[in-house]
Amino acid sequence: MTALYDPLTYKNLMAGLALHFQERNQQPLAAAGAGADVEGPGIYALFYAGDFGAYAAIAGGGEPIYVGKAVPPGSRKGSGADVDSPALRRRLREHARSIEATENLRVADFACKHMAVVPVWITLAERFLIEHYRPVWNICLDGFGDHDPGKGRRNSQRSWWDTLHPGRSWAEQLIGRDVAEAQSKVIAFLND
Repeated sequence: MTALYDPLTYKNLMAGLALHFQERNQQPLAAAGAGADVEGPGIYALFYAGDFGAYAAIAGGGEPIYVGKAVPPGSRKGSGADVDSPALRRRLREHARSIEATENLRVADFACKHMAVVPVWITLAERFLIEHYRPVWNICLDGFGDHDPGKGRRNSQRSWWDTLHPGRSWAEQLIGRDVAEAQSKVIAFLND
C-alpha cells in the first residue's frame, strides 16, 4: 500500500511551523521589547550569545535558550481575544527586565525571533517549538517565565532559573536551592 502524505498530522504540522519559524529574522531582545513593529499575540524564541559557561554549547548558535507564548488579554477566560494588543512586545519586555535583574546575565547577549499567530493556535505552536528545539530554559531549568507568586506563597522553593541567575527581588525571598546542582543540571542537559 502506498504511504500518503497527510499535512495535518501532528508531526507534519510541527515540522511546517518549525520551518516557517526558522525563517524569521533575529533581532536584539531589547529592541523587540521596545519596538512598535512587534505587534499582536503569538510565539517567540530567545537566543543567547554571551559567555556564561554553562551555556557554551548553545551560545551564538541557532538553538533557542527559551521558547514562549504571548496570549492576548481575555483569551484565557474565553471573553474574546484582543488581537491588536501588544502581547508579544509586552512579554518580550518582561523577559528583558528579568534578564536585566540578574547578577550574571546581560540583555545585550540575547536576541529573539517572534511571530504573530492566530490566538487559537498559540498554545499548540508554542508546544511544537518546545518539542522541536527542546530549549534548556523550558525543559531543564524551569522558572524563567515565572511571576512573583505573591506573599501567600513565599514558602515555595526558588526556581532553578532563579537559583542559577539570582537577582529578581521577589525570587530572593523564596527557599533557596543549590547553585552547583543547577549548573550541573544545565551542563548535563546540553551535553546529552
